[in-house]
Amino acid sequence: MKANFSARPQKWTYPLPYGLLLMILLLLWCGSCSSKKEDSYSNWGIYKADNASTSYSKLDQINKENVSQLTVAWVFEPNDSITGDRPQNSESNPIVIDDVLYSTSARGRLFAIDAANGELKWSFDPFDGERGGGIKRGVAYWEDGTDERILFTGGDKLFAIDASTGIPISSFGNEGKVDLNEGMRGDPDKISVIPTSPGIIFEDLLILGTEVSELYGAEPGHVRAYNVRSGELVWTFHTIPLPGQVGYESWPKDAYKYAGGANSWGGFSLDAFRGMVFFSTGSPAYDYYGADRKGKNLFGNSIVAVDARTGAYIWHFQTVHHDLWDYDLPAPPNLVTVKHDGKNIDAVAQTSKVGFLYVLDRETGESLFPIEERPVPASDVPGEEAWPTQPFPLKPAPYTKQYLDETDLANYSPSSRDSLVKLFRSYRYEGLFTPPSLRGTLQFPGSRGGSSWGGAAFDPTTGLLYVRSNDSPEIMRMKKVEPENAITNLSVYKQGESIYSTYCVSCHGRDKNGDEQGNPSLVGLKGRISEGDVINKIKQGGGKMPSFSSVITDKTKEEAILAYLFENESKGSPQQEKSLLEEINNNQGASPSGQTKGSLSRYLNLTAYGYFRDSKGRPGIKPPWGKLHAINLNTGDFAWSVPLGNKPELQEGVQETGEAGSAGPTVTAGGLVFIAGTRDNRFRAFDKDTGEKRWEINLPGFANANPSTYKVDGKQYVVLSVGGNSKNTAGSVMAFSLPD
Repeated sequence: MKANFSARPQKWTYPLPYGLLLMILLLLWCGSCSSKKEDSYSNWGIYKADNASTSYSKLDQINKENVSQLTVAWVFEPNDSITGDRPQNSESNPIVIDDVLYSTSARGRLFAIDAANGELKWSFDPFDGERGGGIKRGVAYWEDGTDERILFTGGDKLFAIDASTGIPISSFGNEGKVDLNEGMRGDPDKISVIPTSPGIIFEDLLILGTEVSELYGAEPGHVRAYNVRSGELVWTFHTIPLPGQVGYESWPKDAYKYAGGANSWGGFSLDAFRGMVFFSTGSPAYDYYGADRKGKNLFGNSIVAVDARTGAYIWHFQTVHHDLWDYDLPAPPNLVTVKHDGKNIDAVAQTSKVGFLYVLDRETGESLFPIEERPVPASDVPGEEAWPTQPFPLKPAPYTKQYLDETDLANYSPSSRDSLVKLFRSYRYEGLFTPPSLRGTLQFPGSRGGSSWGGAAFDPTTGLLYVRSNDSPEIMRMKKVEPENAITNLSVYKQGESIYSTYCVSCHGRDKNGDEQGNPSLVGLKGRISEGDVINKIKQGGGKMPSFSSVITDKTKEEAILAYLFENESKGSPQQEKSLLEEINNNQGASPSGQTKGSLSRYLNLTAYGYFRDSKGRPGIKPPWGKLHAINLNTGDFAWSVPLGNKPELQEGVQETGEAGSAGPTVTAGGLVFIAGTRDNRFRAFDKDTGEKRWEINLPGFANANPSTYKVDGKQYVVLSVGGNSKNTAGSVMAFSLPD
């Protein structure tokens, strides 16, 4: 039986005795329900544990005293890789309902397994045997009596699957699926919007965000709610406001017709009692240049509260005005209760890429701690108007380093340090929020700094919030895309090389060899992957890679990039090609007031996501490069901070180097914080009170996922999605428990 009490607080109109009697009856009824999710903190029935996204469990069988005995209980291997696949990573946070674990593989296949022993019950392939892939961080569960459904996405489709059988629900959408491209601004046949996080259930609604392209011509980041029973679209919240909506004036006129991004890809939190859903958003597109989107750009880079039933706006707080740094808010807000000025206050805690932690009143959006609007450096890129101020929370203190000078540069050798100093001095750098430049800007924290999609864990019994941090400087160098620089009279291969050097080189390298941060090598694609799969990946994106559907817009472009990637230098004959500028402009439905498409300046960050490193690829700043923190939200003070992860080859002395990472922690009543997501392929448990490391284990692959914990037949398990290796490219799901 499903029981949802989700109305806003109301004044009782019944006589007091009758009202009290009714409340008692309701509580008794609810207590007798066989809800599959049990209570908020005892079963991992929702992504990140519960509606509040706390990643907290009240299970304590595994605790500080016995965690050192934790061993592998079972391993499930999906074995669904395509021949020639490199090792895959799954970011899925499994859920457990009635002793059945539901999760997705790295390729995107949904599976149900016995949570006690890891045996497969059923699986469902949303791609019908095709390659598939893309980021899937979890699934959602809904029930009404015997009607039990798993809601999840495969590519740009939303599926409703019978939780018992793995068969699509035929009455949902079109034979069990809904096309998420429908209802967006663009032509459904020419766009592709792909959710990365599972969304959240409220009554009979699934509330869902999406990932969109980060280039010019991207789709807007609508937040949408679908009826769980029928698949019908119920409401849409426009993150790029329409005329008459809150925030419309923060954009140029008619920006909703052409501007994109400002999407919610990190996930959602829900206050069911108040009927409020909370989400955070990313930057508007294009990430690094905003001459066509002058203004603050609501609701980009914002924490937003809306009515869960209708999508109606309630409040917002913008963390970055007119983002030029790709400072997305990457994780769902944590719903917390804190003691502030002697009162218990329901609040929202939001992590960020810059290391600021925003703690806001849940009902009003007002900050519980002081925030200052401070002047920041102006842009020197023609046409750009960086916003003159940005918000700086005064408390809690930033949980990542926010300023560099030459004393912070690494010193692997005298020659290495000299080169780093020279490089450091060559860039524009004036601290946090230094805008991109033609000269090249040192960005710190970088777009992968602070914390990422794994978010934070919150312990409601202590008020402590646990979050990892990354110290990750990057380089931003802008280049104007001019009509006269069009790709003209080039062979098809050379056209592809030009596209690659403009859009791909910053991640995959000039030699196509990728890097150690997970950007794969593109050398030797022939024989490993089909041309069709490559084009699908380019257009749809997935993982760290955004969609480039706004670049690869026709067969000519497809042919060119494939010729280059598959090293077919003899492909085709020289031909006239449109300029990239014109292509990008043609993808837009409108232009800013007073400008024509042809007159719009376009700049690209040719070093997007490019790390600041020495000539041997080592981090350009001193360690630690990654930490785990405990922050007291009642006081705003830090309880402890410790390095997280290690690069033994770069370690000096006893202190570990720390490593950058994306996955987040899980905290338990057993006094432990579990976290993976380090390139040393280790899974660790820390004392939640002191930060002391209590347990670690070597994994067979990189585990870039948040752990879950649950109990079956009186036994507690900790479960984790683990990436593949050369022998098992599909990866696995590993469960850990105490010995019998």
